[in-house]
Amino acid sequence: MKLLYDFFPILLFFIAYKLDGIYTATGVAIAAAALQTGVFWLRHRRFEKMHLVTFGLLVFFGGLTLLLRDPVFIKWKPSVVNWLFAAVFLGSHWIGDKPVIERMMSHAIQAPSPVWLKLSWMWIAFFISVGLLNLYVAYSFSEETWVNFKLFGMLGITFAFVIAQGLYLGRYVIEDKAGEKS
Repeated sequence: MKLLYDFFPILLFFIAYKLDGIYTATGVAIAAAALQTGVFWLRHRRFEKMHLVTFGLLVFFGGLTLLLRDPVFIKWKPSVVNWLFAAVFLGSHWIGDKPVIERMMSHAIQAPSPVWLKLSWMWIAFFISVGLLNLYVAYSFSEETWVNFKLFGMLGITFAFVIAQGLYLGRYVIEDKAGEKS
């Protein structure tokens, strides 16, 4: 359910694009991200950083797209988001005592420091690569192909990468007292 919730604006963007084009889709995505952020706040009385960053960049790049009637700006947004994540992961190597991936997952996985560092570098490379791939598709193919890639391609690549990470980290999962993995 959380996955659907997190991809709600992208899914609505895709549907709106198919029904009425890039500008309607951009407006729908901005509204959906605002709704997503607001609903999360109402339920939890806090904001999720990823939602805020994505919403802020969507308002900026989507706003430029709508204001200037140029879809190039909305096409850049996924790349900028991925590169921002890469920068956060990279920065965490020097800020704080652990890479951000370890901070996020160490409650469920006990791995030695070199494993966390390797995993962090994998995520950095992943985010940079997906950002570059997004621009390649945006500039090399039709707008419709880019929209399809944004939903299906990026989602598929991310799932494959997460599954590969899960297989890599499987041996480090912490078992609770009942013998179940967390």
